[in-house]
Amino acid sequence: MDIEKRLLEHDKRAAARLITKVENGDPEGYKILQTLYPNSGKAYVIGVTGPPGAGKSTLTDKMVKALRKQGKTVSVIAVDPTSPFTGGAILGDRVRMTDLSMDPGVFIRSMGARGHLGGISEATSAAVKVLDIMGSDYIFVETVGVGQSEIDIVKNCDTTLMIMVPGLGDDIQAIKAGVMEIGDVFAVNKADRDGAKRTAREIQMMLDFNKDKGWRPPVKMVIATENNGIDELIEAIHQHKAYMIENNLFESRRVENAKSEVLELIKERIERMILDQSQKEEALDAYAKRVAGRELDPYSAVDKVMMDMKVKI
Repeated sequence: MDIEKRLLEHDKRAAARLITKVENGDPEGYKILQTLYPNSGKAYVIGVTGPPGAGKSTLTDKMVKALRKQGKTVSVIAVDPTSPFTGGAILGDRVRMTDLSMDPGVFIRSMGARGHLGGISEATSAAVKVLDIMGSDYIFVETVGVGQSEIDIVKNCDTTLMIMVPGLGDDIQAIKAGVMEIGDVFAVNKADRDGAKRTAREIQMMLDFNKDKGWRPPVKMVIATENNGIDELIEAIHQHKAYMIENNLFESRRVENAKSEVLELIKERIERMILDQSQKEEALDAYAKRVAGRELDPYSAVDKVMMDMKVKI
């Protein structure tokens, strides 16, 4: 089966197979991506993040349906917490989007976070490229919802949608403190609940501290379950895209994203090299014991590991 040819023909099965390959670290998968990379860069990538229980999946579902009515093809990558026993995704966002999975213009994939604290699976950026090459107009990346460590989502997306809900109590301040700066558009979901307007006001107040930013993120009130405010939310995302293009920020954001990705890949490769050359971590474990026993400082341990690898820093 020629995955490359079928992917360029918008074949969803070819996309699914290639994503599985990159998730499993199959060199063939990355070789295909290297070949087809010039065909990527056309899709608009939207990150959807927020605390657990904010209704991210329901809101994503409604936005996808709205874009489908406009004739757009859409893909969704739902990054789930990973089972500590099987390594597989356990939330199963696809279960909550079953009717979408029957739409030929929609592709949905759940991916395990695999212990990655940024809320994003390490293979997510590769999966985004696969779906981009397949011809998706929009790609939604919905994250685990782990609070302050969601910062990684910015490195994969063109627009980041931050979803909040009323009733979070004191937790909302901690959540905001870490992630307010990554949101390009804010949505207060479940806006029919008590405290929704207060939550919106609090977000607006937090945004007032970023007066030096040219783009002031809009705060939209939505009720996803009733399809309320969805069109306005999509319009806000389009406005953010237009702002970035008009102010020559769109390309610079993608350059920053590419830089972050390259650095992340370098880190991963160095880590693999260290573990591969350490006889299944035995040498590394030995250094770690010496560091823990205060016989060796961690800085000298790094120098020794690099010397063992014959790598100059």
